[in-house]
Amino acid sequence: MELWQLDVVHGFALADGPAAKALTGIDDHSRFCVSACLMPRELTQAVCDGFSSAMRIYGVPAQVLTDNGKVFTGRFAQPPVEVLFDRICRENGVDHILTAPRSPTTTGKIERFHRTLRNEFDTRQVFRNLKTAQEALDEWVNYYNTQRPHQSLDDMTPASRFHGDDKRRELTRRPERNGEQWVSRRVARNGVVCVDSQHISVGKNYSGSTCDVFVTDGLFQFWVGTELLRTVARAGVGGEVRKKHADSTAPRR
Repeated sequence: MELWQLDVVHGFALADGPAAKALTGIDDHSRFCVSACLMPRELTQAVCDGFSSAMRIYGVPAQVLTDNGKVFTGRFAQPPVEVLFDRICRENGVDHILTAPRSPTTTGKIERFHRTLRNEFDTRQVFRNLKTAQEALDEWVNYYNTQRPHQSLDDMTPASRFHGDDKRRELTRRPERNGEQWVSRRVARNGVVCVDSQHISVGKNYSGSTCDVFVTDGLFQFWVGTELLRTVARAGVGGEVRKKHADSTAPRR
């Protein structure tokens, strides 16, 4: 997983209040929708909760691309400040890329996703409440990801490309991960890896994969293929972890 494009789209009409907004996100290469989280208002906490939820489900991207909105960055404030979104990126090792001012084509793929969303989901309809709107949006996103052919993907679905990338990354798993500080674990169906009694989510899309974990006294690093998914502080007291050597013969999905 290399780059996500994130944005906020407006105009989801609700019968019981003002129109809702959505934090949307797509994987740049596969066009897979990683976020479509509705919120009553465009607030920093709601945006950051949506971003954090996407990372819990799909893993941590190497980079994220956003516009210069105040919910995303405080780099252009006077004086510059680190807003919550930037802090989350820093703490998870995500490179936060900003678009150039007045350059909407930089985020062209997610803008194209917004046009598809407005046309096919029909954002002109009025939903009874936020919960009903989110349920309908989730259903459409599932269709978009898993059933709708995408012309720019040679009529593949985004899910086919997204999960296909995972398999190619596994084939390039580094053979040298057999030292004393490496262990291997199978990613569970819910996207969680368990090491030394810690349960760490690396994303459901990696379920069934072999995850190599680099162990130090203070940190765990979680790798699938050549991709570093997460770096997590170790909660225990350190020391030896069961199954010290990564299993290079573990089956692949």
